[in-house]
Amino acid sequence: MKLYYAPGTVSVSIAIALHEAGLDFDSHKVSFKDAEQTKPEYHAINPKGRVPALEIEGGILTETGAILDYIAAIAPEAGLMPEDPVDAARVRGVIHYLASTMQPNHAHGPRAYRWAEKEESHADMRAQVPKTMRASAAYVEDHCLRSPFVMGDHVTAADPHLFVMCLWLKGDGVDPEDFPRISAFLQAMEERASVKAARAAGML
Repeated sequence: MKLYYAPGTVSVSIAIALHEAGLDFDSHKVSFKDAEQTKPEYHAINPKGRVPALEIEGGILTETGAILDYIAAIAPEAGLMPEDPVDAARVRGVIHYLASTMQPNHAHGPRAYRWAEKEESHADMRAQVPKTMRASAAYVEDHCLRSPFVMGDHVTAADPHLFVMCLWLKGDGVDPEDFPRISAFLQAMEERASVKAARAAGML
């Protein structure tokens, strides 16, 4: 497998999940600084011009949630997706919330141009980010963490995804220390070998 990622982005959650699953993979850094994601060469890999993309035997997988589901499915012994259907739906529910709500809340800061052309509109969107990200943090604190992880004491596919997004909070004007469960979650994730490997590789 080969992971296409950009440092500090949600794509790093895939690397963390692959490490958690004990799966070997190669990685390719997509340089946003050089706009590599906009070039034809990368569009041949992922025509959306986004990361992550995971090259597997037989093709390319895209979308964070779908890739996390794939990793959990091919490494069931890692327990990244609960066997109980209700618990599995809860894990997927967190993943979907992160992709549909928390990530767009964050993206309205650095990527406001996706939604509007005028600079004054960009400024309005950036000004909202601390408010909307605090609201997302409050939701995560109250409804997504069973302490220390999403499903309690065992890491699931949702945890790498949530970890990367919670790392964005401080830069978005939200202090993680205001949220005890999030703070404990971040500390617990930092102690994981998977996160240490991602940091050692310069992904975070």
